[in-house]
Amino acid sequence: MRQNYIVAGQRFVIEAAEHLMEPMANYVPFASDETSAQALFTLRVKEVDEIEATHPIWRTVFTDMSDDDMPRIEVYRDGTDWIIRESMFKDSPICLQIRATEDFGQAELQTPRQSSRFAIDNAAMLLYAFTTADKGILEMHASVTVRGDRAYMFLGKSGTGKSTHSRQWMAAFADAWLLNDDNPILRIEEHDGEKQVWVYGSPWSGKTPCYKNDCRRVGAIVKLTQAPENKMHTLRLPEAYAYMLSSSSGLKIEPKMMDALYETMSQAIQLVTVYGLECLPNTDAAEVCYKGVTQ
Repeated sequence: MRQNYIVAGQRFVIEAAEHLMEPMANYVPFASDETSAQALFTLRVKEVDEIEATHPIWRTVFTDMSDDDMPRIEVYRDGTDWIIRESMFKDSPICLQIRATEDFGQAELQTPRQSSRFAIDNAAMLLYAFTTADKGILEMHASVTVRGDRAYMFLGKSGTGKSTHSRQWMAAFADAWLLNDDNPILRIEEHDGEKQVWVYGSPWSGKTPCYKNDCRRVGAIVKLTQAPENKMHTLRLPEAYAYMLSSSSGLKIEPKMMDALYETMSQAIQLVTVYGLECLPNTDAAEVCYKGVTQ
């Protein structure tokens, strides 16, 4: 089957056997019959018994295995093609391999059926981040809660409590709701001649099944830190940029991609205030945060 998806106004295509896409309910809200816009990428999924071995002629670009509970990512070049291999955890076997053209516009994914959901999600996320880097778009690692007509993005290292803080907002405020809990899409847009920062839901929301095809203007970005009391401050621009960089996805070893990401981050932190919140996992933290971002 061949299906178009639109996320944050950007179209991409996944071609896969129907039995591989049936479990992927997270993509259903983003399915579209619209085909007029050029696709960012086409991902063709190939079910295999085993991932092929690395080849001696491939040039190693880098290996990311910094976190024990996160996937290991290996990146190679084979001529002008990119080869990306990934495992579910740092020391587990490789369960997906992507071969992509130089611009990432065409890609083939190899995956065993038992890991196909993980593989399709991760391949699509990587390709989306790489192909939107020059479009004023950032794929972020964040939890996003909406209240009123504004969305509030919570950043922080894994285990900091981003999801918990979003839940505290929903406990504290009856009108608060979750837009995305892991990989929202930030986008710089122009409305009535004014540049604004908007955030969109995506098919990728981590362990929380929250796949909303919706968007809101960003009211604030908040970097969370666990602490014995709840207090808030505004981050200086260099601090804000550092946290945006660490929370965004992209092939940052590629100079052109990094330059494009830098431009989007620079615009975002000048258009939206970035705060630091030292907090406890309680509703008082949500109240302190909301008061801080709306004053």
